[in-house]
Amino acid sequence: MKIVLAYSGGLDTSVILAWLKDKYDAEIIAYAANLGQNDDFKAIEQKALKTGASKVYIEDLREEFVKDYVFKAIQANSIYEYKYMLGTSLARPLIAKRQVEIALKESADAVSHGATGKGNDQVRFELTFRALAPHLQIIAPWKEDDFFKARNELIDYAQSKNIPIPVTKEKPYSTDPNLLHISYEGGILEDPAFEYDKSMFQMGVDPIDAPDKAEYAEIEFSSGIPVAINGKKMKPVELLSEANKIAGRNGVGIVDLVENRLVGIKSRGVYETPGGTLLMEAHKALETLTLERDTAHYKQIVELKYAEMIYNGQWFHPLRKALESFIAETQTVVNGTVKMKLYKGNCIAASRESKDSLYDIKLSTFEEGANYDQKDAKGFIKLFGLPMEVFGRKHKW
Repeated sequence: MKIVLAYSGGLDTSVILAWLKDKYDAEIIAYAANLGQNDDFKAIEQKALKTGASKVYIEDLREEFVKDYVFKAIQANSIYEYKYMLGTSLARPLIAKRQVEIALKESADAVSHGATGKGNDQVRFELTFRALAPHLQIIAPWKEDDFFKARNELIDYAQSKNIPIPVTKEKPYSTDPNLLHISYEGGILEDPAFEYDKSMFQMGVDPIDAPDKAEYAEIEFSSGIPVAINGKKMKPVELLSEANKIAGRNGVGIVDLVENRLVGIKSRGVYETPGGTLLMEAHKALETLTLERDTAHYKQIVELKYAEMIYNGQWFHPLRKALESFIAETQTVVNGTVKMKLYKGNCIAASRESKDSLYDIKLSTFEEGANYDQKDAKGFIKLFGLPMEVFGRKHKW
C-alpha cells in the first residue's frame, strides 16, 4: 500500500507518519507545502525520511496561494463571522489539491492528513479529495479507534520513538502560519476567559506596543487586485509580504475570536492577519467609490455565502466557482489607489482615488449643485412611501 501524507513536521503529522507505517505496513510519501511559513524545509525533509518516509515532496505554493486564493478572497471581502479572514481555510484546499496531484503521479492508494475529528480542516481536506479524486482512500488517523485520544499521548509516543517535536506539555497550543496569517489555538487558549499572551505574536506587535506615530500606506488596485504599495509595483508574494511588514509593525490585524466551527463546536482562536487586513480594508474603501449601489448591496449578500463556503471547505464546489464569476465581473471597475492610515491596530482609509469613481461632487455637495434638483425628491418620497401610507390608514402601530 502507498499513502501520501500531508506532512508539516509538527507533532501530529510526525507521529502519524510513524503510526501509518506501522499500522498499514505501507510506503509513506510525505508531502509538505510551502505557503510562506518560514519553516526549515530541508530539516522537514530530513525528519520525514528519518521517521520512515520513502520519499518527500517539498512544494513551493506561495505564488499560487496568494494569486489564486488570497487575492480572490480579498476581491470578495471574505470574512467569516465578522472577524476571521480565513487564513487557514484558504490554504487547505490548495494543499489538498497538490496532494491529490502527487498521489495520482505516484499511483498511490490513499491520502492522509493530520486534522482531528473536531475541527474544520478535516472537512476542507476530505471534500477536496472527494471532489478531485474520489477513488482514493482517505485515512484520517484522529478518527480511527486505535489512534491516540489526546495530544499529550502523542507527545509521549513521539518521545518514545525519538521523534523531535516543537511543543511541550507545558506550552501545547498549536500554531498554523502562512503568508496570510498565523493562528493560535489549543492549550492555554482553550479557556475564553484567559487573555492571550502578546509575546506569542510572530508577524507583528500587539497594538499597545505599536509606534506612537501613525504610518500611511498607499495601495493600488487593478480589477480589485492589489498591484502596488506606495507606488512600487510588486508581484503577489512580494506585495503581501510587504503589506505584512507595514501592518504588522503597527499592530494591525490581531483578532481574538470565539467562532462556530462547521461541526457545531465553538472554538476560541487568536489570529494575526496584518497584511490581509490592510489590503482588504483598502479594497473595501475603493469599492465604496466605484461600485454602483445595487451591485454593491447584492455583492454583500454574495460575500457572506462565499466566505461561508471557503470556511466550510467547499472551494471545489460549483456554486463557489459560480459566485467567483459574479465577483470577478463586479471587480472590473475596482481600479485606483487608497491611502490607509495605520495606528496602534487601527487601519483607516484616509483617501481614495479612481478613474472609475462614481462620486460626483456636483450631486453630493451641500452647496447648490448643478446636477440635482431637490424638488424631484418630493414626488419620489411620495411614491416610495405610498404602501406605508396606505397601510397606515388602515392599521395602527
